[in-house]
Amino acid sequence: SSDGYEPVLLDLVQDLLIDDQRLTVVCCGMVGAKTGWVEAPYSKVPCAPAHLSSIVSVKTVDPRLSVYILAGLSQAQPADVMRGEETQIQGFIADNPHWDGVLCLPGTHSKWVHVSAGEVVSFQTYMTGEIFSLLAKQSILRLSVDSVDWDDTAFVDAVQEALSHPQSISARLFSLRAQDILHGRSKASARATLSGSLLGLELAGAKPYWLGQDVVLVGNKTLCDRYADALRALGAQARVADATTLTIKGIKSAYDHILGNQS
Repeated sequence: SSDGYEPVLLDLVQDLLIDDQRLTVVCCGMVGAKTGWVEAPYSKVPCAPAHLSSIVSVKTVDPRLSVYILAGLSQAQPADVMRGEETQIQGFIADNPHWDGVLCLPGTHSKWVHVSAGEVVSFQTYMTGEIFSLLAKQSILRLSVDSVDWDDTAFVDAVQEALSHPQSISARLFSLRAQDILHGRSKASARATLSGSLLGLELAGAKPYWLGQDVVLVGNKTLCDRYADALRALGAQARVADATTLTIKGIKSAYDHILGNQS
């Protein structure tokens, strides 16, 4: 229920509250979805990722709170949406206002984002992380990829194979189970191959975004390192930026906009 958000927020910020003063709180992500606290309608690209006109004010019961929610981004063709990542993008732009290139935000739903002149020009989402999770935990492959270990060589080989022969991936994935049954293939190698195969498919689709572009990866370090390894195997380079740092910078940028608009 949307009624449950304010009590949780009050519990989190109670030590910062002062009677007769308003505490400005800036929120991002799914709190602004239809099922969240208050819906923050999507801003249509091309646009700045945290434009003041797209920030939604929330009516609160407690007069000490002044809450704002940042809107996500939408794209008409091909149809796409994001919530939360736009704040990290804003954090990057705040530090690099004249940068032109591509941000990749790996995760459950990975985003490839073209940024130019301080705006998001276009973006594309890939369900790679969710597909990996479903296959690794709920498909027949779960019996053959249950490992916390990793095989770098198998991962890179799978990335390159997926890019070269995407039409064979479904067969190659089932082969992981068959190799386990018949030859006792290591689960670490099979898990890395599953990951590399799916990431290779993503990179095949996202090639216009990364080929010949200045690419920055934003997200979990381990996942970003995997993406960097995959891109390197394909002859591309990418830098890694810390997601938490950029999220804070993005929220701070929006906070400064809000306070500036009030003065």
